[in-house]
Amino acid sequence: MALIVQKFGGSSVADRDRVFNVARIVAATRKAGNDVVVVVSAQGDTTDDLIAKAAEITSEPSRREMDMLLASGEQISIALLAMALSVLGVQAVSLTGWQAGFITDRAYSKARIRRLDTERVESELARNRVVVVAGFQGMNRLEDITTLGRGGSDTSAVALAAALHADRCQIYTDVEGVYTADPRKVPGARKLEQITFDEMLELASLGAQVLNNRSVELAKKYGVELEVLSSLNPVPGTIVKEVADDMEGMLIKGVAKDTDVAVISIMEVPDVPGMSFKVFGALASRNINVDIILQSTGRGGNKDLIFTVPLGEAENAVEVLKENQPRFGGKEIKVEKNYAKVSVVGAGMQSNPGVASRMFEALFEANVNIHMISTSEIKISVIIDEKEADRAVSAIHGVFIP
Repeated sequence: MALIVQKFGGSSVADRDRVFNVARIVAATRKAGNDVVVVVSAQGDTTDDLIAKAAEITSEPSRREMDMLLASGEQISIALLAMALSVLGVQAVSLTGWQAGFITDRAYSKARIRRLDTERVESELARNRVVVVAGFQGMNRLEDITTLGRGGSDTSAVALAAALHADRCQIYTDVEGVYTADPRKVPGARKLEQITFDEMLELASLGAQVLNNRSVELAKKYGVELEVLSSLNPVPGTIVKEVADDMEGMLIKGVAKDTDVAVISIMEVPDVPGMSFKVFGALASRNINVDIILQSTGRGGNKDLIFTVPLGEAENAVEVLKENQPRFGGKEIKVEKNYAKVSVVGAGMQSNPGVASRMFEALFEANVNIHMISTSEIKISVIIDEKEADRAVSAIHGVFIP
C-alpha cells in the first residue's frame, strides 16, 4: 500500500461538478489500495471575493485579520470535498491547517512553516480515512491563524508529503503539466515529460504559475518527487525531480513572463562603502524581497541604485526607503510599474555558449527594448515594457523551441 498526497487547486473545486470530479479521482486512488491525503485550495475566485469584502470595510486591514478571513475559503472546500467523498462511499475527514499540525512563524499573510506535527493525520489514516487538509494555512505560537501566501497550498502539500514520507506527491491543476511557455499565449508551447527541481524553481520564481516556488524549494530540500497533472483531462503530466532524463537534449526548458514587477531607483547615493547594505538591509528588515539589482559606476562621488521588487511591495518599499533615507542619502527615490520580466530557463545553457546572444537577437528582431538584465547558470532574465511582454515571449520561444 502506497501513501499518496494529492493537491487540488481552486479551479479544480470551483463548483459542485468539479468537487465531485475531484472526489472521484481521490476515490479511485483510495480504492486502488492507497492511503490518501488531499490538500485543497479555496474554490474558484473565493479568495479574491474575500479580499474584495475586506476592501468594502477598510482600505488598510490588518494582516492578522486578513489571515483570519482568507483561511475560511479553504475550510469551505475541505468540508464540501469530504461530504462528496462520503456520498461516493469513501470514509473521509476534513482538517484545518492547524488541526493537521502546521505550526508557522508570525509573518501574517506570508508565514513560513516552522514545524509539522502529523500525529492527527496519521491517526486518521490508521482509521482508513481519506484525510482532506486545508492548504495555505497554519497557526503560530500565539494560536493565531496564519496563511502561507499565494500558492501556499502547493507548499502545504509538499510539506505533508515530506513529513509523512509519502510515496508520491501529485499536484493537480487546470493544465496538463509544465509547458515550455503559457500554452494559452504561445500556440507552439510544448508539454515537458520531465524537468529538474532547479529548472522548475527558476520557472516558478520567474512567473510560471503552475507551481509555487516555495513548494519546489521544499520538494528539492526533502527529495519529494512531484507530478504535475490535470484534474480535468486524465493524461500523463510532468515529473519534477532532481535529475531529469532529457532525451531530446533541449537547451531551453521554458520561457516565463512575470508582470508582478516594479522598478525602484535611488538616484545619486554617496559612493562609499556600506551604502548598499544600508539600503537593502532596511528592505530586508521589512521582509521585502529584492530581485534584479543594478548599480551605476560612481561619478561625482555618487552612484545610482536600481532594483526590482514585487508590484504589491512597491509602495511599502518606497515608504521604508524614505524612512531610512537619512542613513544612505540619495537625491531622489522613484518607482515605475509598467514593466515585465521575461526569462529563459534551462540547465542546458551551462554548457552551450551563445544563449544570451540568441535571446537578445530575438528581442531585437521583435523590436523589444531591454532595460535591465540578470543572469545565472541556468537562466537569463530581462526587464522590458509590460506592453511588449507577450510579443517578447513568443519571439524568444520561437528561436529556442521551434
